[in-house]
Amino acid sequence: MGAEARSWMLGYRNGKVRIASVVRRRGADGRIPVRTLDRGASSSAAAAEPTGYPGGPYDTSLLVKYEHHVARHIWFGEERGPKKELKVAGHGLKLNSRVPLALPPQMESWVSRSGLASLQRTSLNKIDTNLVSAFVERWHLETSSFHMPFGEMSITLDDVACLLHLPIRGIFWSPQDVTEELAVELAVDYLGVSQSQAQSHVRSCRGSYYKLEWLYDIFVHHRAASSWAYATRAYLLMLVGSTIFADKTFTLVEARYLLLFRDLDGCSGYSWGAAALVTLYRYLGDASMYSCKQLGGYPTLLQCWIHEYFPTVGKRGENWNPAGNCGLPRAMRWSYRQGVLKVDDLRPILDELTPTDVIWRPFEDHRAWRVFDEICLYRGCLKWGETVVPYLPDRCLRQFGYRQYVPSPPLDCMMATDIDVDWISYHQSVVDVIGSSSVATTPSEVVDGYLEWYYRVSHPRLVPPHRDAPREVPVPVYDVGPSDPDWARVSTLIRRYLRQVNAEEEDPQFSDLFEALHISRSH
Repeated sequence: MGAEARSWMLGYRNGKVRIASVVRRRGADGRIPVRTLDRGASSSAAAAEPTGYPGGPYDTSLLVKYEHHVARHIWFGEERGPKKELKVAGHGLKLNSRVPLALPPQMESWVSRSGLASLQRTSLNKIDTNLVSAFVERWHLETSSFHMPFGEMSITLDDVACLLHLPIRGIFWSPQDVTEELAVELAVDYLGVSQSQAQSHVRSCRGSYYKLEWLYDIFVHHRAASSWAYATRAYLLMLVGSTIFADKTFTLVEARYLLLFRDLDGCSGYSWGAAALVTLYRYLGDASMYSCKQLGGYPTLLQCWIHEYFPTVGKRGENWNPAGNCGLPRAMRWSYRQGVLKVDDLRPILDELTPTDVIWRPFEDHRAWRVFDEICLYRGCLKWGETVVPYLPDRCLRQFGYRQYVPSPPLDCMMATDIDVDWISYHQSVVDVIGSSSVATTPSEVVDGYLEWYYRVSHPRLVPPHRDAPREVPVPVYDVGPSDPDWARVSTLIRRYLRQVNAEEEDPQFSDLFEALHISRSH
């Protein structure tokens, strides 16, 4: 490869991207400067320019961990290992066998009031690991968002509320440290097991954990003995350990989470939605790094989010149409279908997505059951336990119906000291987020200059257009596209097929398909 890299600067006007070619010289370390020295500029000014990476970002002030990100390696054809997709464990099948059709009334009351009852039925039986992995490769922990070809998107608190029906408002949880000795004491006091049984079990877990299968056995035992409090705690701990708090062991749950259920009448006060999001954000951040090969958290939340926003990506079964919903969590709309596309098949498909391929506000027909809560526009840090993550709705305003502007730099949550206070007094941050924007006139509207900025600070595409020139940044040209979502889907499917077969509009055998494409775009 030569020392020069051709990249592209983009401008957005009238729904289309304007293109200008820029040549940048690559350094010995494989990185390239943001721009070559302009005529008349001083060498000291050039030295101050931040360096960038082939394919972007060219301004590295935003994605400061990009050096370790999987996208940097994928651009040059380097995979995580022989298996390109992540290892992702879904507990759906096991959970379906462990969740009874009906709980005893004494337990049902506690489970219902906890705010966690919906998790009994939301899990997909299996996870499409290739689909999930393809999106994880676009996640950046600095921005808590997926970097798509047309801008950033994220899983928001509103998405969690609608998909899982978990409460968003509530307090964060700051746990105490739980040693193996304390894990034994907690099991004796709150799960009703003997000292010897608890010691033997915790020892077998090699740490402060409980096995999900063991918790299920305790639940069954105490339910039969009518020991309702013990049975409920074991059941709820098994439930969250199989869903929102699932970790990369795939069989264990941290013993400290039992502290959440000491007071079964008081556990409804937590922001379970924030807890689910913090945990998933954390594991997405880990899995976006090249060295990581597993994903923890609740993969059903991620996969169902993909199904809602990206109707043409991946394979899924639909249990019911949103118009026929009777108040169930929206995650229950979807069921698993075996996909045929591998993660490396999906990468170029995601690279070619345009704003018209997205359903930007999928839950507007769900507001009868989950009214939009303005706290979902809170900009700040979320925490659960010792994990703190930035929550930045100003980076995905189109998902809230607002015009996207160039967002402020991400928060440094390591410096945050009053997260609980900020969460309680969220209103001012909401004003700051939407005060700089306006209601979008089209679903995917962005301000002038947004795409130029975005392509400078991001790596929005994973696959170079030509493997023999892997430093060239591919250039999207966005049509305004059809406004009707059904026609948008038709347009996307036709366009994707025509690209796959390298069809030319002048070719008579494809003339009917090109005519259908033009018709679909006019609606």
